[in-house]
Amino acid sequence: MYRLAVLASGNGSNLQAILDAVATGDLPVEVAVVASDQPDAHALERATHVGVPTVVVERQSDEARADYDARLAAALAPFEPDLVVLAGFMRILSAKFLGAFPDRVVNLHPALPGELPGTHAIERAWQEALAGERRQSGVMVHYVPDEGVDCGPVIASRVVPIHLDDTLTTFADRIHATEHRLLVEVLTQLATTTA
Repeated sequence: MYRLAVLASGNGSNLQAILDAVATGDLPVEVAVVASDQPDAHALERATHVGVPTVVVERQSDEARADYDARLAAALAPFEPDLVVLAGFMRILSAKFLGAFPDRVVNLHPALPGELPGTHAIERAWQEALAGERRQSGVMVHYVPDEGVDCGPVIASRVVPIHLDDTLTTFADRIHATEHRLLVEVLTQLATTTA
């Protein structure tokens, strides 16, 4: 079966969407491991709850990024993932990690291709909407071939409109719901076409 390694730094709601789709049979994959750089990430609890192995690889204070990435890659290697999914993993991965999983790392980003790279994309889109500079944002899933931030080859994207009566919370909720659907759709596509 097609094996995923999912990396998450926080709450893990996108991981939960994956786990739920696996449980219902809608996503034909095995989540082989969930890894985090944060030992208190709720994503780890979500994985443990359904019996998925977890790995924590914290960055040491004096550790070079490439050295950390090499340790992270080594921690995932025994699980033999077909694909590494960055689902709210808040680190930019270097060639030391990406070279261990060439053409096998995908990222989920809450913005459209070419827009709002980096952190806090939902909040930045909202601020631009309040300033009259934006009427929509979106979600994309893309490959991570190098150290570029949220700019790899796009697999799929979806537009999420910003409504006049939105609050940041309602807009963010729609972004997250779109993330969950799009990520499961893309993983289903990848698992069934490359397995």
